[in-house]
Amino acid sequence: MISSPCVNLEPYLSFARELAFTSAEVILPLYGTRNIGLEIKADESPVTLADRRAEEVMRQLIEKRYPDHGIVGEELGTVRNDAEFVWVLDPIDGTKSFITNIPLFGTLIGLLHEGRPVVGCIHQPVLRQLVLGDGKRTTLNGSPVRVRPCSSLSEATLLTCDPINPERYQNGPSFDRLTRAVRMYRTWGDCYGYLLVATGWADLMVDPILNPWDLLPLVPVIRGAGGVITDWHGQPADHLGANSAIACAPELHEAVLEKLHSNLPNP
Repeated sequence: MISSPCVNLEPYLSFARELAFTSAEVILPLYGTRNIGLEIKADESPVTLADRRAEEVMRQLIEKRYPDHGIVGEELGTVRNDAEFVWVLDPIDGTKSFITNIPLFGTLIGLLHEGRPVVGCIHQPVLRQLVLGDGKRTTLNGSPVRVRPCSSLSEATLLTCDPINPERYQNGPSFDRLTRAVRMYRTWGDCYGYLLVATGWADLMVDPILNPWDLLPLVPVIRGAGGVITDWHGQPADHLGANSAIACAPELHEAVLEKLHSNLPNP
């Protein structure tokens, strides 16, 4: 679902860009260093000073520019989540990559209008890649991008975050069936995998478990690039209750669902 035509999204796209560049000023000095204040959260996921400081500066900007907007953030919680406009922030999506000096992480910024994502941003500050989408158009550093045409799983590059998670949260044997059906399977995951799909360098990104801040900013990006993004079962992934993702070119989606949910024996 796209926001009402009466909503001008250009100011919010510009502001998402500002948020991304401001957060990068906090993240980059800490990337590749040992003094990142690494801690392990209750859910066993890592968090660093860069995560916390980047979210702090983004929240400060939002409160100053749009004090009536809500915020849902991974590290610092939720305020005004019933507002007409709500910002969704993941300051470092891919913290495991960040702490091991691998530049396959990014900052995710989304904007919900009446509960649905209308603006999405993926920023990879080390590689200087900024992807912005509004559900109708997606750009990489200002130039339009599209998912690449791919009509067969046998020609597809499949990405995911963690090869253990499909077994843990969904159906491991069915996911294995999918991995054997594609041309290439790699774990270039987290938000960077979706960046690769949106910009036409990979064909399929799947995640069996996600949080709202991991997922909702991706929806306008993938849709704006001409792709499809649903949950693991093919249902809409454009709401706060969604918790998994399949992102791909439209012509691949049905084949992916068949592999993930058919009861056929493994080949």
